[in-house]
Amino acid sequence: MSLYFAKRRGLLVLLTALVCSTLGVANAQTNVSWPDKSIKIIVGYSAGGATDILARLVAVKMGNTLGQSVIVENKPGANSNVGAEIVVRSPADGYTLYAFSIANTINMSLYPKLGYDALKDLEPIGMIAKIPNILVVNPNLPIKTVAEYVRYAKESKDGITFASSGSGSSIHLSGEMFKMQSKIQMLHIPYKGSAPAVTDLLGGQVDSMFDNAPSAMPHIQSGKLRPVGITSAQRSPLLPEVPTLAESGYPNFDVQSWFALAAPAGTPKPIIEKLNAALNKALTAPDVRQRLQELGATPEPGSPEKMRDFATAEVKRWREVVKASGAKAE
Repeated sequence: MSLYFAKRRGLLVLLTALVCSTLGVANAQTNVSWPDKSIKIIVGYSAGGATDILARLVAVKMGNTLGQSVIVENKPGANSNVGAEIVVRSPADGYTLYAFSIANTINMSLYPKLGYDALKDLEPIGMIAKIPNILVVNPNLPIKTVAEYVRYAKESKDGITFASSGSGSSIHLSGEMFKMQSKIQMLHIPYKGSAPAVTDLLGGQVDSMFDNAPSAMPHIQSGKLRPVGITSAQRSPLLPEVPTLAESGYPNFDVQSWFALAAPAGTPKPIIEKLNAALNKALTAPDVRQRLQELGATPEPGSPEKMRDFATAEVKRWREVVKASGAKAE
């Protein structure tokens, strides 16, 4: 009998060890101790742009919350696709994140052979902020309102020109959407970046631009560009006197550049939840909110699920605009 109980006790010890081992694996899988090293955020654009600025703005605060440094790395190319492909090929362990943006939802329709699926290959963490575009014109033009912009285009032999930072950008497609709704003649002039586009707008080589607020504001404040309308549904606190396009006769016109964070698909849910909590906390910091206000940006804290639903709707929305406009990747 004693031999029986000895064997039984040995079996129980073995089973206990196996259970503990299994629980240890489960704990490892949920990464209870995560993070135990630095985290990097890949930005698909060069340093200094809106995506880069916002990623760096939240990175420091997130690092403070998570107890590890969060580093931003710039991997520009192909309208942010180079950076996105780096991330989707990275281990799904929470240590490589991506600065997800409106461009990724536009690229789904713009590029016929995209090397990733923005909805399937990236796991949403949460939104950072939204930034409106501003319809600006060269002040030498007799245009002060949206109605005058439309009238000028109709009365001009060649219509009106609008610059963009490149085909398929939110700046470009804001113009295409307005062209569709206003039914006026508008000629798109694409540039390789916002800076050269603004330079030619200032010089009078092009008539107008639906530029991002951070890029346009310094020139508006100096009087070198004239704001005509805001592309978001609400007026911008930076320019409270400038009406929205929706107010100006184009109901439901609402275009904003937006920015978010994502991780490779398959990243464990507990890690996503930790990252989401750290991001949302960063967006409540007074200095972060102050900087966002200076950029004309609205913080957008929320859940991963909310971001997924929003991105899914954006893919559908921009697919229709890309198809109607005939926009193609450069």
